Amino acid sequence: MKLMLAKTSQKFFTLCCQSVMIVCAFVLANALRYDGAFPSGYSTALIALFLPLVLIKLSSFTLMHLLSSWWRYVSIHDLISLVKANLLGSLLFAAYLSYWVNTTIQLPISILLMDGLICFMIMSGARVSVRLVHEHSQVANKTISNGTERILIVGAGAAGQSIAREIRQNPHQNRMVIGFVDQDEKRVKQRFEGVPVLASIKKLKELLQAQPVNLVILANPALCHKELRRIVMLCQSCGIKSKILPNVDEILNGNVAVRHIRDVKLEDLLGRPPVRLDVKNIRNYLENKRVLVTGAAGSIGQEICHQVAGFGVSSLVLFDNAETPLFQIERNLREKFPELEIIPCLSDIRSAIKVDSVFACYSPEVVFHAAAYKHVPMSEHNPISAIENNTLGTRTLVNAARQFGVDHFVMVSTDKAVNPTNIMGASKRAAEIYAQALYNQIETTVVTVRFGNVLGSNGSVVPIFREQIKKGGPVTVTDSEATRFFMTIPEAVQLVLQAGSMGRGGEIFLLNMGEQIKIVHLAEELIRLSGMAPYQDIDIEFTGLRPGEKLHEELLLASEGVKPTTHEKICVANSITHNPYEIDKWFDQLAEACQSMNEKRVMSIIKTLVPEYHHEQNGHISRPETTSTSYIKQKVVRIPLNAVRTA
Repeated sequence: MKLMLAKTSQKFFTLCCQSVMIVCAFVLANALRYDGAFPSGYSTALIALFLPLVLIKLSSFTLMHLLSSWWRYVSIHDLISLVKANLLGSLLFAAYLSYWVNTTIQLPISILLMDGLICFMIMSGARVSVRLVHEHSQVANKTISNGTERILIVGAGAAGQSIAREIRQNPHQNRMVIGFVDQDEKRVKQRFEGVPVLASIKKLKELLQAQPVNLVILANPALCHKELRRIVMLCQSCGIKSKILPNVDEILNGNVAVRHIRDVKLEDLLGRPPVRLDVKNIRNYLENKRVLVTGAAGSIGQEICHQVAGFGVSSLVLFDNAETPLFQIERNLREKFPELEIIPCLSDIRSAIKVDSVFACYSPEVVFHAAAYKHVPMSEHNPISAIENNTLGTRTLVNAARQFGVDHFVMVSTDKAVNPTNIMGASKRAAEIYAQALYNQIETTVVTVRFGNVLGSNGSVVPIFREQIKKGGPVTVTDSEATRFFMTIPEAVQLVLQAGSMGRGGEIFLLNMGEQIKIVHLAEELIRLSGMAPYQDIDIEFTGLRPGEKLHEELLLASEGVKPTTHEKICVANSITHNPYEIDKWFDQLAEACQSMNEKRVMSIIKTLVPEYHHEQNGHISRPETTSTSYIKQKVVRIPLNAVRTA
């Protein structure tokens, strides 16, 4: 109750102050016009205009939301609104004098113009004065505080200035920006938001050694990853915390604030440029469509669901066999997209009956197939399960898409499908072959998207490293020379959606993964980001490649070749087609072998389907003969990328 009374009193006081300012501006404008000597009877008539003038101008201020704004936070936007409000008030007052009032005096236009100008000057001056007094008192209070966190901002641009402004306006945070450093040496010794640019980035080390700094905030989106890494390592060597402001694209509505500042992540140091999306094409094949996502509770599947929901789909079917993760993704999506129809389906792609039932019930128009067993060692120990899920499960889904008239079917594949050395890669390559073999036999546009490792996905190397670091080490790396392609989860999914909009059927799209990264370098960066030194605080042990693992991954078969697309980060492998009837026959035999648990027969059929597959036997890699007599390899023919599909 007391708080409400205080707020009411404050509003009433503000209203009275602005009313007095309006009257003073009007009187001053008249006094200037007549040099302070009013004509006879003029003062009495002038006083009679005070009330309508105040009511009209206060109404115009209300329309511009100026009566409820805080003067201590006045901005350029508020001053522009103040100009508009004064102009509107003067026009309305002039109309009032012309059409609704018979007065004994005639106000010249010059008085109305001066009144509007003087009123703006008084109003804006009062607001700016309040802000200056408020901020000066905050700075004074911070200066005498011993526990103030001293902050240095890298980047004196709009983002850095916004952070400095917010910190200055929030004294309760007990923080103070002592200065900026910037790439542009011309800015040195200039002041922004009252904060000086102390040095260029090149002299950051000397500055950190000379100035007591508690936190460095990286607020320059133009920093390359090498410079970013140098600054982070420099801060670590000086024992100073470092945080980063994400790219403005990551911040809703583009409003930069202190709450967006976060710790530097591994993704920031990899230096991958942002993905450019053709949003129009993606929206064209997703908007108002019924979409089904397999593996919806997995790392990739969850991100697909979140991004797809943002394109205005009419319904979203979450297909997964993991109950708790499925419950969690459903709950998250309902909170974020309350208007979207979300259907969780606790089911399994290995069951044709269940898959057909879901497709018949919900009639999906677009399917994203992200369900897969992905762990190489686990698949090596359970080859039949991997084949049933990754290969035969894909066959079941493609057949359902054909039967129930799905428009687009996008399969997520992996670089491990290229010249596979493990059963996981071979199972995904066999799935690719089936999707390619049937594309010209059905109306559904079936495409495959092939990419490498995803940073931060469940069970991937980064979470494992973090857990090992948390326990104090050692961090285990298979080989000092082992490399992998890496992408962030959002980046990979964005390109999956983009590739889905580009496909006409049968293509295997390859995502530009950039350069391969040494896994040991990844481990070293994570240890440094944890505030420790590799090989000193945390040791790194090399365990040797596990069965089925490669030293270096590939994205392209030697027989495929590659062509560019309209997107700089997506290319397409030259199409290779197979006899669909023969492929179907081999898949029938594969299903029978899996059902009878005949592992030897399963492996034999996989080697026939995927002749480039080679696996380890007693520590040696077994490779197929270069003159393979398998029917599939003999029947491989090239077709042009723009070949016309046949029904």
